[in-house]
Amino acid sequence: MQEKINIGFIGAGNMGSAIMKGIAGSGMDNISLFAFDKLSGKADELKKYGVEICSGENEIVSKCKYVFLAVKPQVIESVLDTISENISPDNVIISIAAGISDEYIASKTIPDAKIILVMPNTPLLLGEGASALSKNDRVSESEFKLICDIFAVCGKIAVIPKNKMKEIIAVNSSSPAFIYLFAKSFIEYGEKAGINPEAVKNLFAQALIGSARMITDSGYTIDELIKMVSSPGGTTLAGLDALYEGNLDGIVKDACERCTKRAYELSK
Repeated sequence: MQEKINIGFIGAGNMGSAIMKGIAGSGMDNISLFAFDKLSGKADELKKYGVEICSGENEIVSKCKYVFLAVKPQVIESVLDTISENISPDNVIISIAAGISDEYIASKTIPDAKIILVMPNTPLLLGEGASALSKNDRVSESEFKLICDIFAVCGKIAVIPKNKMKEIIAVNSSSPAFIYLFAKSFIEYGEKAGINPEAVKNLFAQALIGSARMITDSGYTIDELIKMVSSPGGTTLAGLDALYEGNLDGIVKDACERCTKRAYELSK
């Protein structure tokens, strides 16, 4: 019989709950889940997934080797202050708070803390997440593999250097909002043109899904994919001209740079 691995979540909001639901439905039978949230109703909703509800942050730390900090960056300092005296070198701290460095977490807990940083995104709620992960040197390969496996259950993962965790936010974590805004314009155009709104939404969403698959699975470069859709003198080129004239490329890069700048401003 496999030894049970206790994994606890401080914070049971959308992202924390999505990760717990992913674990619960993954078939990882050797994992026991624990959760605490100051809004008790959020945690209570997880009981049906086999999650044991704890009375406070330090109960999570005492019961669990792996401790997820599934809270907003603005409140992470108070959480770390609360648990600092109970963190041991055996605990593995997993933070999904944007802009929070492993050095800061160690400074608020213990110098030799094991820390994994994760930048997930909201499609994880549907098991279609895109999560970037990094670790400090104190985390073992087996410990890191377990957390990578958990996020792989909820979508795609990539391991990146920890000094790029702020830069990656624009690429996978904030980008869904940018894509939704892009989608909104297409959907509103279709509705204005008198097409059934549900048909417009479903067709454009499928175009996004198919285009994403072409990027990952077709073997073509982005430039080649653009060319495949663009017949000389055709409708696509006419539309692309408008996007080039509007400097879409520059606007997107500026959005990413502003996103990264804000991550550094929020960083600790």
